[in-house]
Amino acid sequence: MSAYIRKRRTLRLPITLSVILMTLNVVLMVCWIVLLAQDYKLSALTIGTIAFALSLFGLSFYVFLTIKEVRLNQRQANFVDSVTHELKSPIASLRLYLETLQLRSVDDRQREEFYGVMEGELQRLDDLINHLLEVGRLDAIGQETESEDIPLEPLLRRCAQTAAAHYKLDEQDVFRFDVESAVIHARPVVLEMIFRNLLDNAIKYGGDDPEVDVHVRIRDRGRVIIRVFDNGDGVPSQMRKKIFGIFYRGENELERTKKGTGLGLYIVRTLVHFLKGKISVSDRVDQPGSVFEVDLPGRTET
Repeated sequence: MSAYIRKRRTLRLPITLSVILMTLNVVLMVCWIVLLAQDYKLSALTIGTIAFALSLFGLSFYVFLTIKEVRLNQRQANFVDSVTHELKSPIASLRLYLETLQLRSVDDRQREEFYGVMEGELQRLDDLINHLLEVGRLDAIGQETESEDIPLEPLLRRCAQTAAAHYKLDEQDVFRFDVESAVIHARPVVLEMIFRNLLDNAIKYGGDDPEVDVHVRIRDRGRVIIRVFDNGDGVPSQMRKKIFGIFYRGENELERTKKGTGLGLYIVRTLVHFLKGKISVSDRVDQPGSVFEVDLPGRTET
């Protein structure tokens, strides 16, 4: 509730001030036109009208930039809240289990269970740090290696195996592949980051028993279309462009049930554009869920 009030108040001031100034501008322009039209001073009327119109346009543009900046600041604040929560939660959990192991005598079964939880929390911290590092070096990712022809199906299956292992799931229970033999000329690390993030998200935001379909189709004129289908709740239409922006997450931090910082899709979009491709999201037509479609230059594997 406090976050909502803070957001509303932050936007209210620039919007209210801008509306007042724009209204004053319009009133002055109307008065100017009426007075000069009565005296038949057409040249002054023309110059004054153009000047008022330009000032109105400039003010409107300023309002647009101000609101855009405020919203970016809000997303940055959300991002800080999210990262803080993501860092503190596993650290608190690790501290609790370490203190338990130090202060209490536990049997071998409990000890192995504790070690498993601690390993998972360390992996969560490692994933978060890697995401932050990836965003910081997006411009340089993959520059240390040369582009090469990469068969797409083996790469997708490796990414699926990594994503399933991350959530301690069996890859064969989660993923179904319908893949035409395609090759994409790119740096391997770039493609791996794109599809690792997409497949990880498909599991994270899928149903309680996630099911992910991966389709690859080759189109004419050297384009390859990769679609990732999940069985989650889908993405509301008003959020479909916003989710690819940096810092953006769709819910209030206190209401979120999914872990993460909202950086994954920003990384995906940036790298897809780097490869001269396109990415979009839509609803599934056969059942609830989302379809993420990646359009990349490529060809049939020979």
